[in-house]
Amino acid sequence: GACAEVSSYAELLTALRAGIAPEDIIFLGPGKDETELVACVEAGIHAVVCESIAELQLLDELVGRAGRDSFPAMLRVNPAFAATGSGLSMGGKPRQFGIDEEIVRGAKEQVAALRRVEVIGLHAYMGTRILNAADVVRNTREILGTAEELAGRLGIPLRTVDVGGGLGVAYFTGESDPDTAELGAGMREAVGDFARRHPGCRVIVELGRALVAHAGTYMVRARYVKESMGEWFVVADGGTNHHMAAVGIGSFVKRNFPVRHLGRPAGPADRTYTLTGPLCTPNDVVAKKVPLPPVLPGDLLGVERSGAYGPTASPGLFLSHGFPAEVVVHRGEAHLVRERDTTEQLLGRQRLADFHRANP
Repeated sequence: GACAEVSSYAELLTALRAGIAPEDIIFLGPGKDETELVACVEAGIHAVVCESIAELQLLDELVGRAGRDSFPAMLRVNPAFAATGSGLSMGGKPRQFGIDEEIVRGAKEQVAALRRVEVIGLHAYMGTRILNAADVVRNTREILGTAEELAGRLGIPLRTVDVGGGLGVAYFTGESDPDTAELGAGMREAVGDFARRHPGCRVIVELGRALVAHAGTYMVRARYVKESMGEWFVVADGGTNHHMAAVGIGSFVKRNFPVRHLGRPAGPADRTYTLTGPLCTPNDVVAKKVPLPPVLPGDLLGVERSGAYGPTASPGLFLSHGFPAEVVVHRGEAHLVRERDTTEQLLGRQRLADFHRANP
């Protein structure tokens, strides 16, 4: 089965409580705090991926404070080369992520000075939403080659290399998912060549989006259906606050995730609708001018390919609407895995300041 890459204390606990073995968990992220690092040490995870020399040295100190003799770490490298085929570059240029390749090359003394942390490998994540299988394979070969060369310079073993991921999903019209046959053959060859030189080295590929995006549907209920200056709008009970990725905040061009009418999936799409959420901002547009069967108040619409980067990547507290319920359907049976936020829950953590109380 799949292992877990986590980036917060809550995600670490989630993985552990879900039954992921500690040795199958890595923790990465550019801004880990001491609580998170200590939790990783105490849990005995596979490795912390350090994103600066300062973090590596802090981890070394914390391992000693925790009374441990040793703990594994990896170095996240910001390579000198850029990824090909990436919709969003995360390496090969100035970034908060990782340690520049040039700095890693000169870090042999700092790595050797570590008393309790053992550097067991390297990590690189070059970009995301890569739809061409050949680009994924090419980037993987580049990362494996860089890891091999840097490990030799640092004098460290190569027990684990994380080649990142970036495997894309075809969200929009005109896109296609990566060719799985081409991808599989290319990755087997690239990793196989590396494995023959480094038998026993664990190669990690991060596939979160590719694994779950197609499995998720964001379901909204139409509250109002209205016409404005010749265009039809469906105002629904959720939008940006639940699914910022579909809204496309930060994108230069608004493109639509696939949307279908859940009540009339086979009906004729004889009208185009712009699907919006309930927020007081013109940016709260989930899908623009989508052909759908007739939509009435109360109808359910589904935004497809929403299994990745949904509520947890969205401003759920915008206008205090809260987060939606989440349901997992397994073998035909629905399981409520997260309850919808209530107003009392949203207000329960707020405190009313009494500004009229006399000063003591």
